[in-house]
Formats: sequence, C-alpha cells, structure tokens
Amino acid sequence: MDRREAVRNMAFLMGGALSATTIGVFLDSCNSPSTKTKGNLFADEQLKLITEVADIIIPTTSSPGAKAAGVGPFIALMVKDCYPEDAQNTFVKGLDDLEKQSKDQFQKSFLEISPEQRTQLLSKLREETIAATKAEQETLDKQKEADAAKQKGFASILPKDKPKTEPRFFSIIRDLTLLGYFTSEIGATKAMAYVDIPGRYDGCVDLKPGQKVWA
Repeated sequence: MDRREAVRNMAFLMGGALSATTIGVFLDSCNSPSTKTKGNLFADEQLKLITEVADIIIPTTSSPGAKAAGVGPFIALMVKDCYPEDAQNTFVKGLDDLEKQSKDQFQKSFLEISPEQRTQLLSKLREETIAATKAEQETLDKQKEADAAKQKGFASILPKDKPKTEPRFFSIIRDLTLLGYFTSEIGATKAMAYVDIPGRYDGCVDLKPGQKVWA
C-alpha cells in the first residue's frame, strides 16, 4: 500500500473528517522537500493553549482524553515540521484570535476560563469554519463548471492547477487532534478495541451496540 492510499484509508476511518489541507500535507510530503521550520514556532503559553483545545475536542470520558494521550506536543510538532508556511501562519493567528476572543467575551485568558466557556468558543469557531468551508467549496464547484464549459468540445493542452483551498485553524487542530489521539497508545487501546496479536483477517465484522471500533 502506498502513502496516498494509506492517507485515503485514514480519512475514511475517521469518517472523512480530515480537511483538504491536512490530506494535502500528507500527499505532498511524498515528493515535496522538507518544510521544517527552524527555531520555536510556538511560545510556551501557545503550547499550553494547543493542549487545552485538543482536550476540549477529545475530553476524558470513559477513556482518557487528548491531554492524557500527549496530543498537544504532537500537534505542535506536526504543524512546525510538516505544514507549509501559509498553514503555519494561519495556525498561529488562530491561536492568537482564540485568545483574543476569550478575553473579549469572558475578560480572561483561554487557559483561565471554564471548560463550558472553552466549549462555547470552540463551538462557535467550528460553525464558522463549516460555513466558510462550504462557501469555499461552492465557489470551487462553480469554477470547475465554468472551466468545463470553456473546454467543452476540445481538450486543453495546458496542465490544470489544483483547486486552491485556504488553510483554517480549527480544521488543522481538529485533524491533528484526531490523528494524534487515535494513533497514540491510549487512543488505540483505551478508546478503541485493540488486539495486540490479531488472528485471521475478517473483512466484515458486525459491531454490537456499544462496542468499541477496532484499532
């Protein structure tokens, strides 16, 4: 299985949740030079903020949450070493904007507000991201239709550029929270059903109500 197929499978297993930016990072890394940023990309307070946001996305329930799985440092490392500069800038700005919104709305830093208030801010950010992504996709679809109409009847000899999608802070941190958690030891063994020495391969196994998915 090549890396492109592995990425597609990972996106499928996560319910198609990975954004175009994250999928592009993994696919482009097959042929692209390293995008590793020298020095520190995040301040200490930003690293703490990343960890707390991840723990709101996957909190502790019947199984340990993202913080316990060490997802925060994983996210920071991935953004610094794997994402292109425009996505890095968007991510850092997203952290700053989230902190500003917390102070504007609750007169406290994000690290000082309650879990309920954090969830409120992130829910709003999620809805804004969904709306912006939907509008962007509609624009891209219209552009594709226009390009197809122009080229109807003859084949273009010019290579087609890949549709440009804007990186979005919430999409990136959500993607990396899911990826970091479900590929961690805690995510694989506590949140999912794990068999350390699997037996025969069964291509289709029905899940019982309440049963954990297989790691």
